[in-house]
Amino acid sequence: MTLALRLIASFSAVSLIALAAPSASQQAAQQPTFGATAVGTPTFDTSAKVAFLMDLSSGAVLLDKNADVRMPPASMAKMMTTNVAFELIDRGELKLDKMCTVRPETWQKWHGPAAGSTMFLSPNEQVSVENLLHGIVTLSGNDASVVLAECIAGTEQAFTNIMNENAKRLGLTNSQFGTANGWPDEGRTYVTARDLATLARAEIENHPKLYKQFYSQTSFTWGKTLGSGSDITQANRNPLLGRVAGADGLKTGHTEEAGYGFTGSAEQNGRRLIMVVAGIDSFNGRIQESVRLMEWGFNAWQTKPLFKAGASVGSAKVQLGSSSEVGLVAPRDLAVTIPAGMLSKVSGMKVRYKGPVKAPIAKGQHIADLVVMTPQGEQITPLVAADAVGEAGFLGRAWLGLKQLVGLA
Repeated sequence: MTLALRLIASFSAVSLIALAAPSASQQAAQQPTFGATAVGTPTFDTSAKVAFLMDLSSGAVLLDKNADVRMPPASMAKMMTTNVAFELIDRGELKLDKMCTVRPETWQKWHGPAAGSTMFLSPNEQVSVENLLHGIVTLSGNDASVVLAECIAGTEQAFTNIMNENAKRLGLTNSQFGTANGWPDEGRTYVTARDLATLARAEIENHPKLYKQFYSQTSFTWGKTLGSGSDITQANRNPLLGRVAGADGLKTGHTEEAGYGFTGSAEQNGRRLIMVVAGIDSFNGRIQESVRLMEWGFNAWQTKPLFKAGASVGSAKVQLGSSSEVGLVAPRDLAVTIPAGMLSKVSGMKVRYKGPVKAPIAKGQHIADLVVMTPQGEQITPLVAADAVGEAGFLGRAWLGLKQLVGLA
């Protein structure tokens, strides 16, 4: 397949000019280059061994420090456990009120100080999927993660197979999951900061109602203390909650091997950032670096609007479809991110897709990307089909074949 490119000539009146397919060297030059420091680009120094910050409104990567280096995720792996559950719930294959049994063997393994963070489940206890999700997201319960995995797939190993299938589907190209809770497993479980940000984005964009329901709770109560039998209430370890306006997710992680890490998100005035830090040497250090990075992202950078949600941006050629073209629209408000206080500097925009796109195409299907060129590099956001396009019928296919035969198509 050739790489179809069309140039958007202006912001207001969008005119499209078809370009020839680029050479291999040209294609390499077109890959995202954000992260190369341009004049006037804000910089951020951090003690975190790994740091990554992206702006969802534009696709811009504001900070990239070792974002593609493999690392143990610790409890940040639980975002994939949650994602699997969210997928099943939204497909109607898992109910929030489904009751799950805490197997005595599972309780025994994930009970006690050596088992890490816990929801304080009891053996043979019946717990709903909804409460287990609260135990995973808010309390980071290792026990809750495994109980939910066994409830969904029968065994934790079978569940991790689903986790890895989800990872491939979401485009996590450098991650692998061997446990449902991120417990150290001799290197079989690993992720990158870029993949964690991609996973966080999927949680936020693909499951907005569930994301709002389960993330950002400041505390959750479950279990009883020994002796007095008092309720056990634990606080959410999210270092942004109560410290950064608009913070609402996602997940902390800590092991001796991984250090302290965090994948977080916040939204201010319609602009959402996702951050990842890892390899920090203390609990308080994680708080400090997380808050600093998120505040820097909002204060040192600004966005300028490009297209409103639903706005027409261009079109794409369709192969073997009931229509030869399909319109491309913005799935949400799209913007460009530039350093704060600077005038907008956009050297060009283009729509990029592998085409022609083969029918059938669903309305809202992601089939192209908007690429915006700035002095800081390329910023890439998705474009979706404006309408559904069915497959061409027999006569349509025959006519297309005839045109190709005589060189008209």
